[in-house]
Amino acid sequence: MIDFENKTDNNINIEKCQKIADYLKCDFIELILTDSIEIKNLNKKYRNINKATDVLSFPLKKLPHSSIGSIVVNIDKVIEKSKEFSHAKEDELALLFLHGLLHLLGYDHEQDNGEMRKKEEEIIKNISLPNSLIVRNS
Repeated sequence: MIDFENKTDNNINIEKCQKIADYLKCDFIELILTDSIEIKNLNKKYRNINKATDVLSFPLKKLPHSSIGSIVVNIDKVIEKSKEFSHAKEDELALLFLHGLLHLLGYDHEQDNGEMRKKEEEIIKNISLPNSLIVRNS
């Protein structure tokens, strides 16, 4: 189950995000949709990086029947990238959600010799997201 909090004025469907969570057998996840200003503040506070990013993940300690963590997605980047790559906002949100969720599950593309990218490609193909998302990640 995804606990979804939309802090923006944008109406967006998270059905594809739920499919990803189901595929990865993740029961409880918090998804927060925000804007560039708030995500920049979070990035500065928690990562000491003073710029807006597309997605942030905040893992929680694993407890029975509790959230594995929070994923914060920047709607401004969702809109920008969906236009750039000519796909739906929901597809871009799903890609960013997938990326954040894999981080919550312990994947780290900066250190894992491509394992995270391979997992992303597997899931993108499995839930029928556009191939443009695979090309972009390669």
